[in-house]
Amino acid sequence: MTSKLFAPIALRGLELANRIVVSPMCQYTAQDGTVGDWHLMHLGQFAVSGAGLVFVEATGVEPEGRITPGCVGLYSDENEAGLARVVRFCRSYGNAKLGLQLAHAGRKASSEVPWRGGKPLAADDGGWQTVAPSALPYAPGGPEPAALDGEGLARIKGAFVQAAERALRLDFDLIEIHAAHGYLLHQFLSPLSNRRDDAYGGGLENRMRFPLEVFEAVRGAWPEDRPLGIRISASDWIEGGWDLDGSVALALALKERGCDFIDVSSGGLAPAQAVEAGPGYQTGFAAEVKRLSGLTTIAVGLVTEPRQAETIVRSGQADLVALARMMLFNPRWPWHAAEALGARADFPPQYQRSHPSLQGEPIPGNPPPAKA
Repeated sequence: MTSKLFAPIALRGLELANRIVVSPMCQYTAQDGTVGDWHLMHLGQFAVSGAGLVFVEATGVEPEGRITPGCVGLYSDENEAGLARVVRFCRSYGNAKLGLQLAHAGRKASSEVPWRGGKPLAADDGGWQTVAPSALPYAPGGPEPAALDGEGLARIKGAFVQAAERALRLDFDLIEIHAAHGYLLHQFLSPLSNRRDDAYGGGLENRMRFPLEVFEAVRGAWPEDRPLGIRISASDWIEGGWDLDGSVALALALKERGCDFIDVSSGGLAPAQAVEAGPGYQTGFAAEVKRLSGLTTIAVGLVTEPRQAETIVRSGQADLVALARMMLFNPRWPWHAAEALGARADFPPQYQRSHPSLQGEPIPGNPPPAKA
């Protein structure tokens, strides 16, 4: 039986060799938004992993949109030059297509890196004023964000467009807009974080307005033949919050505006969330969004085993499967999945003697003994 996980898939003018996606994974190791040697190693290993698509981590469209001072940005020439070096390396040695996730953290910005506690940063410690749809802190007693006015909304929309233009100069294959995990666009979607009384708040249509405007603006700046998608949180896991019904409505509106794929995650809006985590715990959300919208869908969340991933795509729950922590633990996961599923994943020629299908091949300079 031919593996569905390792079947190619087309998104506009782009073809992925298989359905395995390396999720954006924050590394908190950039300098003023600019990637360095760590990112060359981190992304380079995934470029040669056999995955069909590799995402750069959440990339802030303005300095104040970064989660931490160590997060990646794409708002300066220095940021662009740093990413250009990483892209060149991945293109030179890898086979994976490259995606960029554009993001703004909103009220969850200006935080310490996780291994130092992840708490909000004071101005004296390098922090900055955060922004949000409404002046509501992420956690009770936390710093209060400034509610965005019309000028602020226009600035941020423009920052997404400018980052997309830089991404095009860098020749990324596709873009994903981050509207999940409690960051700014998710904050507009959820009634728990959006208490505005203007055209961007209140009912579902109004709460979707700014995320849709951002999407439309980026779609207008991004070439017609290159895919543009979005990541959403399908549920806040809080009663009265953003939910699956809203996610389907958003997916349908995005489809009308030229969205090519939707990456379905969940949670992250507020500490009150009660997430019921477990193997593939978000796949049901992806399946419903796919069924009701018809959009190409990426499933993510504790997908760890090859046959689990194969089942997700073969059963039609999603079209692609994204892995994060499993790829950190085992950067050669696609090689091993291909072996388990009777398929083939790309691997660099420098590593070919390590591959099970080629073990026993002679080492250069040590030809095999002559046959008797």
